[in-house]
Formats: sequence, C-alpha cells, structure tokens
Amino acid sequence: MISRRAMLTAGASALAFPAAAQDSRSLKAIAAAKNFTFGTAAASYELKDADFTPILAREAAQLVPEYEMKRRALETRPGVYDFADLDTLFAYAARNRMTMRGHTLCWYYANPAWLAPMLAAKRDEKLLTDHIRTVLRRYRMDSVDVVNEALAPPGTATRADGFRPSIWLDAFGPGYIDMAFHAARAADPRVKLVYNDWGFEQGSADNDRFRSVTLRLLDGMLKRKTPIDALGIQGHLSAFGNKVDQRKLRAFLQEIRDRGLIILITELDVDDTGGSYDIAARDRAVADEARRFLDVALDNPATQAVLTWNLSDRYVDAPDEWKLKLLAWRLRKTPYDAQMRKKPLWDAMAQAFAGRRLHY
Repeated sequence: MISRRAMLTAGASALAFPAAAQDSRSLKAIAAAKNFTFGTAAASYELKDADFTPILAREAAQLVPEYEMKRRALETRPGVYDFADLDTLFAYAARNRMTMRGHTLCWYYANPAWLAPMLAAKRDEKLLTDHIRTVLRRYRMDSVDVVNEALAPPGTATRADGFRPSIWLDAFGPGYIDMAFHAARAADPRVKLVYNDWGFEQGSADNDRFRSVTLRLLDGMLKRKTPIDALGIQGHLSAFGNKVDQRKLRAFLQEIRDRGLIILITELDVDDTGGSYDIAARDRAVADEARRFLDVALDNPATQAVLTWNLSDRYVDAPDEWKLKLLAWRLRKTPYDAQMRKKPLWDAMAQAFAGRRLHY
C-alpha cells in the first residue's frame, strides 16, 4: 500500500542525480572502458519496435533472451523444437556485434505441460540432459544459466537442505544440479556455466540464511568438481522495500571471489511499488538503490557483467495489485521510460560504471 508517509518522504533519502540525457555515451561503452560488459534482456517481439531497436543496439553489448530460451517456449512436444524466435534474437545480436548469454536450461518453472508427467513416469536423465545438449550445440554463447533458482527463496518454507521443490528435485534429488552442469560442459567446453538466483542483496535474517545455503551449494559443487564458472546474481531490488545491505553484500561477493568464481549481475531492475505517486520521487529512489547496489558489485574484481531485465519500461509487466492497475500505474524499473527517454536510473548506472576501479 502507498502510505501518506511514503508519499511525503520518498525522495528525502534518495540521492540527487542530474537530469537525464546529459551524457551522450552509451552504457556499453562506459562499461567496456572499465573492463566489464553491459547488456540487457530482450524479447523477439521487441525487435519490431522501431523506437526501441536503435536504443538497444547503442546501449547493449550483450543480450539475454527474456522468454525464448525457456523450455516451454522451445520444446513444445518431446524432442520437437521451435527455434524461430530464439534464432531471431541471435541473428539480431550478430548483426549488431553483440554477444549472447543463455537463460535458462533447467528451471522449476516455465516447463512444457508434457514434461512433468513424463518425468514422473520415466525418471530418465535424458529428459534433462538431451535438452541441454540440443540447445548448447545449436548456439554459441558467452555464458548460460545452466540451473536457475534451485534454492528456496528468502522467507519461504524450505526443506532442511534449502532446496526449492521442483520436478527435477522430485525425480533425481539434489544431484540433478551436478547432472545439468556436467551435461552442459560436455555439450560446450567454452561457454561460462552459471548458477543463477536471487535474494543475495538485502540484509534480513532470511537473506542471511539464503546466502549461507548458496555458499553451501557452491562449496559442494566445487568439492565434487562440478564444472561451474560463475554465480549469477539477479539483482531484483526494491526502492521502497527491503534494502540492499552493502556490508553484507560486499562480504558475500568476496566469498564468491575467494572460491574462484566469476560474478555476473544478470537481471537488474528496481521495483518502485510502495512509494510515492510522484514520478520524480520514485525515479530518484530507484536510481539511489541501484547505485548503492552497483557501487558494491562493481568494486569486486570478479564482477564481469551487468545486465538489466529489460532496457525500457515499455516492456515491463503491469503491477499485480489491482489498485495500481486502476490508477494505470506503470512500473519504472529500467533505465528508459516507456517513451524511450533516459531516466535517473540510467545516470546512476553510468556514474557507477564510470566510477569502477580498474583491476589489473
């Protein structure tokens, strides 16, 4: 709910950012100058938008498919694939000299309807590994989310071992994670293999537990010599809710670096629900929270990429709350608004990128 107190105070603690559109550089150029990659999620239908594609080509050095690589979209029947939309994204990236990252090969969600009953009946490893091989042998990618969100998120009821219930856990137990990573490495020895999840950034006790469970998962994989190269930190932040805890995040990222893993920020956005109705105040709060997160993330030399979960608010889903829908509330989570204008979030990101120390 949007309180009167929130409406009055939303902008008080936010940093003041200069008016957007003062900087003619691109985010990808600013990032490249500091030895990391900036990219974004996009969907194939967005490439039909003549307002959007020039911005996408200018700003992003890397693309990740928003929907098109999820198994429900790809494998409509067992062993029958429709690659048309995914091919469109890869072709666009190639034309614009962008790299691609993959999302996702194994997830509890977005699976085709036929998969769960077949998996329950057969418990055949090939129902996992054949899909991974098929996708990775078709496409060349810089990195890929091999397994996405295998752990129960902060604040949810969980098993003693911390795993999220899923069709894969039911069929194979926690060993499905190692199975997926070994299949991915066999299919493509070059691609960076990523475990991707969310809930690392904030400071609550639930977030503390989640960080601990994640380190336990990674330690087990490394001990078993499971081929993993990177941790994907989604970076779904909140401007008016649970805040980034910079001290705890810094310590956690150092733990990841100490294990020899790469850090990728894979789905950065900032939810602005719960705050002021005033757009300027919301935008300042969004920019403030992103800057606090990025200053810590980019201070770690292991961080090699920052990707946003879309580049423009035009393609952000409407909020779930019915009151906000009645108000025609549009979420302002990304660097460009729905009219393709730069927002304070763009400036905050540019400043954080430019402020990164070079590590040699």
